[in-house]
Amino acid sequence: MDLPESLQPPAGACSWHPMGPDLVVHGDNLPFLRSLPSASFPLIYIDPPFNTGRSQERRTITSVRSEDGRRVGFKGRSYDTIRGAALRYDDSFTEYWDFLAPRLEEAWRLLSADGTLYLHLDYREVHYAKVLLDGIFGRESFLNEIIWAYDFGGRAKGRWPAKHDNILVYVKDPTNYIFDSAEVDREPYMAPGLVTAEKVALGKLPTDVWWHTIVSPTGREKTGYPTQKPLGVLRRVVAASSRRGDWVLDFFGGSGTTGAAARELGRRFVLVDESADAVRVMSDRLGIDVTAASGAASSGEHSPISVDDHLGHAG
Repeated sequence: MDLPESLQPPAGACSWHPMGPDLVVHGDNLPFLRSLPSASFPLIYIDPPFNTGRSQERRTITSVRSEDGRRVGFKGRSYDTIRGAALRYDDSFTEYWDFLAPRLEEAWRLLSADGTLYLHLDYREVHYAKVLLDGIFGRESFLNEIIWAYDFGGRAKGRWPAKHDNILVYVKDPTNYIFDSAEVDREPYMAPGLVTAEKVALGKLPTDVWWHTIVSPTGREKTGYPTQKPLGVLRRVVAASSRRGDWVLDFFGGSGTTGAAARELGRRFVLVDESADAVRVMSDRLGIDVTAASGAASSGEHSPISVDDHLGHAG
C-alpha cells in the first residue's frame, strides 16, 4: 500500500544525526541500519514479526566455524556453529533467522558501549533466539528474560492457554550498562501486611514477570494497529535502560509505542518500518513527518564512522 501524498517522504537520502530531530522512517530497515554510525544508541527495543508458520520437515544445517573468530558464544563455538546446531529441526525458523540475524548484528554494532537490547518475541521463537543471541552478544551478556503476562482473549482447552510474551534483554558490556531501578514504576505488594507502611507506600520493584493488560480494543490508547504494545510496558523499558536525552532505536516501529514512551520520558527516538500503514499510524500519533529510508542496501557494508565522528561533522 502506498502512502497518501500528504505523508510521502521528501526526496533524497535519510540522514540521522545525533543533534537532529526525532525520526519516523519508511523503508527496509537493514540498509538504513547500515547507514548509521556505530555506538549511537544506548537502547534498542524491537518487536519483530513473529514467525507463526511452522514447517514439519527436518533437515541438518552444516556447522561452519568462523575463521575470523569474532564473538565466540556458547561453549566457545562461533556464531555459525551455534546457528547450525540450533536450527537443524526447524526449516521455517531458518528462513526467519536469516531475516533477523543481520539486523541483530547491526543492533549489536549500533549499541553504545553501555547499551542494552530488548528483543520481544513469543514462546514459539524465544528458545531458539536465546541460544543464537548468546552467539552474537556472548552468553555473559544475557541480562534477563522478561515475561510479559496478560489475561485476554480466547482460551485453549487442550493445553494451558498461552498468555504471555517473552522479552530477551542483552547488554553490550556486562560490566558496564545502564539500569536505573529508581526510575522504574513500582508495583503494589501482594501481601502488604508483611512489610512496613513505608514500603507499602513506595511499592516494590517489578521482577522479571510483568503483569500488564494488552491495549484495550476500545481504550484511548488504541491506534488501530493490530500488534500495538501497551505504553506501560515500553515506558518501563525506556525508564530502566536509558537516560534523559538518550537516543532510543526501534527498527520494527509498528504503532510507535516506543517513540511515545521515549518522548514522555525525555528521550530521543528513531522508528523504522517498511509498512505504509505503520508509518502512517506513527506519523499521526507522534506528529512527525515521514522520512524516506536510505543506506548501503546492496553493498552489505555499514558506515565506518563513529558517533563522535558524526558529531564532528555537524554543520
